[in-house]
Amino acid sequence: MTDVNPGAKKRAQLELFRYHKKIQTSIHELRYLFWECTLRCNLNCGHCGSDCLSSSSVADMPAENFLKVLDGIRKKMDPGKITIAITGGEPILRRDLEQVGLQIASWGFPWGIVSNGWDLSSVRLNSLLNAGMVTMTVSLDGMEDSHDWLRKKTGSFKRAVGALSTLAKSSIPLFDVMTCLTQRNLHQLPEMKDLLVKIGVKNWRFVSIFPRGRGDSDPELSLNGKQFREALEFMKSVRESGEIRINYSCDGFLGKYEREVRDDFMFCKAGINIGSVLIDGSISACPSLREDFIQGNIYKDDFLECWENRFQVMRDRSWAKTGKCASCREWRWCGGNGLHLRHEKTGELMMCQFSDLKMKAVDES
Repeated sequence: MTDVNPGAKKRAQLELFRYHKKIQTSIHELRYLFWECTLRCNLNCGHCGSDCLSSSSVADMPAENFLKVLDGIRKKMDPGKITIAITGGEPILRRDLEQVGLQIASWGFPWGIVSNGWDLSSVRLNSLLNAGMVTMTVSLDGMEDSHDWLRKKTGSFKRAVGALSTLAKSSIPLFDVMTCLTQRNLHQLPEMKDLLVKIGVKNWRFVSIFPRGRGDSDPELSLNGKQFREALEFMKSVRESGEIRINYSCDGFLGKYEREVRDDFMFCKAGINIGSVLIDGSISACPSLREDFIQGNIYKDDFLECWENRFQVMRDRSWAKTGKCASCREWRWCGGNGLHLRHEKTGELMMCQFSDLKMKAVDES
């Protein structure tokens, strides 16, 4: 049997990091702010947690409403320390993105977008860079067959690769690739790595698809314990080779793989360093947290007042020590996994990757 529990040295490191998390939670400095600017999208992805469509029934948020929030923030905080991440839907569908970006940059906020890359021409990229964009994330979810299957649109792989090639040749300070792990793309990861290195991509980020929205409809969207272990071993080996910088997301505790597949130990920073303004004005943390995780609304509440005096559900997570978490000895380091893996109304844990890894280890015994 291959043990997935952390060794003595790593447990000691985890204990030190636990105190670091306590300090960061107490200070709760805002460092990353999402703006869900639209629910319109030019794709119809099979894992979308927001059910975005090309013609959303929800109108885009007027830019001036979000800018009002930033105007209040910049007067009380250092804008240079707060990255604005514009997401959706597909942000590039907004024709006023450059106008908004220029204002954001003029106030001193670094800003970037999360995109599927479909509409990112070299002309549009230069326009966004001239508006002050400093970072961008493009999704690539396998080689052509797997990516197009997940994105539900033929040609989406070629468009995404084209966007990455354009970014690699541009003056953008930072960009990365985000890959959703699926059963379809698992065996393609080495080929993807070679492709990304050839293009000139320096940063590659992995996430797991969690059971929400369309992501709860297809068993091929999630990995079992054996498959997940295979993915982690791949990430670990590539990190050791130094060919490309790899980081796994903050989904949950990974036992012996902690700090071997990402730069730091597991730390869900939702509501601690990360906030968001959702399409309807709701104030939350990462855009995946809705329903009972909503802390206010910009149309009736002051964002900073909410940030300083609310978010208790995210900063004190003792409520999550229920179910399988109640007797888990890793709770002190995990804290119940990323909040996006919990049901938005019941708080029930929907998936635990460390449990899956442990089950795989038992199967091998």
